[in-house]
Amino acid sequence: MSGPARRRAAGFARAATSAWGVRVGLVALAVLGLLGLALDRWVASTDLPPLTPEMSVEVLADDGRLLRAFTVADGRWRLAVDPGQVDPGYLGMLIAYEDRRFATHPGVDARALARAAWQALRYGRVVSGGSTLTMQVARLLEDGATGSWFGKVRQLRVALALERRLSKDEILALYLHLAPMGGNLEGVRAGALAWFGKEPTRLTEAEAALLIAVPQAPALRTPDVHPEEAREARDRVLARASELGVLDAEAASAATREALPTARRAFPALAPHLADRLRAADPDAGVHRTTLDVDVQVALEELAQGALRELPPEATVALLVADPDSGRILASVGSADYGSETRRGYVDMTQALRSPGSTLKPLVYGLAFSDGLAHPETILDDRPEDYGGYAPQNFDGVFRGPVSAREALQASLNLPVVALTEALGPARLLAEMRQAGVEAIVPGDAPGLAVSLGGVGVSLEGLVQLYAAIARGGEARPLTAIAGAAADGDATPLPRLLTPQAAWQIADVLAGAPRAARLPDWPLAVKTGTSSGHRDAWALGFDGAHVVGVWVGRADGTPVPGMVGANAATPLLYEVFARLGTQPEPLPPAPPGTRIVASNGALPAHLQRFGARVVEPDDAPQLTFPPDGAALVPLAGGVPARVERGQAPFTWLANGAPVAVATYERETRLALPGPGFVTLAVVDAEGRAARVRVEVR
Repeated sequence: MSGPARRRAAGFARAATSAWGVRVGLVALAVLGLLGLALDRWVASTDLPPLTPEMSVEVLADDGRLLRAFTVADGRWRLAVDPGQVDPGYLGMLIAYEDRRFATHPGVDARALARAAWQALRYGRVVSGGSTLTMQVARLLEDGATGSWFGKVRQLRVALALERRLSKDEILALYLHLAPMGGNLEGVRAGALAWFGKEPTRLTEAEAALLIAVPQAPALRTPDVHPEEAREARDRVLARASELGVLDAEAASAATREALPTARRAFPALAPHLADRLRAADPDAGVHRTTLDVDVQVALEELAQGALRELPPEATVALLVADPDSGRILASVGSADYGSETRRGYVDMTQALRSPGSTLKPLVYGLAFSDGLAHPETILDDRPEDYGGYAPQNFDGVFRGPVSAREALQASLNLPVVALTEALGPARLLAEMRQAGVEAIVPGDAPGLAVSLGGVGVSLEGLVQLYAAIARGGEARPLTAIAGAAADGDATPLPRLLTPQAAWQIADVLAGAPRAARLPDWPLAVKTGTSSGHRDAWALGFDGAHVVGVWVGRADGTPVPGMVGANAATPLLYEVFARLGTQPEPLPPAPPGTRIVASNGALPAHLQRFGARVVEPDDAPQLTFPPDGAALVPLAGGVPARVERGQAPFTWLANGAPVAVATYERETRLALPGPGFVTLAVVDAEGRAARVRVEVR
């Protein structure tokens, strides 16, 4: 064949080869396209597992610290955490050690898989893994197997699908929640709390390395059971972090010398009764934020536990501390031994309705002072009386004759307070407590005179709320342990239990009561109580900033012979104040208008002796409407009232609070508080008064 012919033949061959190559290339591209499309559809059609794993319910203190956590349904500890709440050093070491190209790969790191496959072929065993953090999350979400090809392919598919559905931060967050930390621990927060007793916000290099090493083989690397394996794995993480430049060699070397934890720490279980109540009240909430001060709570639980050494095996202690101004509960100990069957520690004795003994006496005196029936220096008779078959006795069986109201309250005498209760009406006492938001239960809802001596069911929290009202000048604010529920400083009108003057007088009387020589001379207003049969021992008290309640007894109501509030509860109350972190604050000064006298003789005639008949001059004011004992329904513009005689101008008072001042009209309409019982008084220009007791419906 001639040269030109050969060249033409070669050209035809090259053209044919080129056309074939193009055809092959096109076919290959088509195949790759189809494979890519199939892969895309395969990934897109992935049935993903739930992406929001159940988290442990948490109860938090006022500052956000963990008070108590609950396991999830399958008994695992899995606590919510945001990547921003995790030590950056841990995150950097984790990504460098587990998945250096985490930020750029699509869920599967082809280079890492190829390297792992080549090493397995070369050495005949698995030398390094090719799993990305995303693939690990895929496995953890489904609790999938890793020993089969099917399991590995499933992880690849889920990982690719996760990267399409979630951001890198969301994938990292899932790992931080699901990484196994040994036993029933899942997630970096559960691991940090269980192994180091701290949140993962700040971790040492050694701590971070251990929390990275354990999830690789959690059954074999828990430091309490397998300390050597845990140490070796931790140190390998540190060495690798040093090689990759995440840690300098000196820091990595120092971290290897840090001791490993030798045992798991218990999760915080503070305020268990309160935590149970909050969870039961709102079972769908994942986080319950409270008003509790975690340091005070810890101190009081330790105090209550220590107090058990002085009590019978079946008895227990409950403590409550609140801020009277805001109504925030700062600490709540429902019982001293939550897990004790003998003591029935599971019963929350801050909520149980029990007989309050003498702790309601300050309320009776406060109402009498508010109504102008008595004054701290008013003389009352401590003598035997029979009220239609009810003949109360003093605790010691001794009668002291004429005593001042101050002395009677400080000595907790029974006869004087029953006489005041009769004048006020026992229904009034019950109504005032309920108006103040305090649950008070009597059989048949028909209170008798014994209500002032403990014949009513009240809880420790209710009594603390009652004393908080006295401490804040007579205004009743509900107590709350739920953060954000306290309405401190808002404009909502609060029920007034006592006048500011009467509330101060009660605090002054209680603060001046004799106390045992062994107790500190602190500015505390304290009242004790012992229920009938020695079933309940109480101590309630307040200073200028806190109100404290103590209960001691048996949860089943069985008597504890010899137990009285002064001996069993009062020392604990002082111990509580000692653990609040500051010295007790002084009580506030007397409010304007408080009648402070040095002797009984300086009082107006009608206040010198309770029950004495005082003859008023003929021109003294007289209330002609409403009549005493009337039940009234307010009309538009208020309740009509009329006074005869007396010298204008007149001042009208409802439960001691002014409702009309310096009026010259003898007939007016008044906005009376209600519903409830109201003492309506009118005072003329000469200081003479007339009063009636009515019920506003």
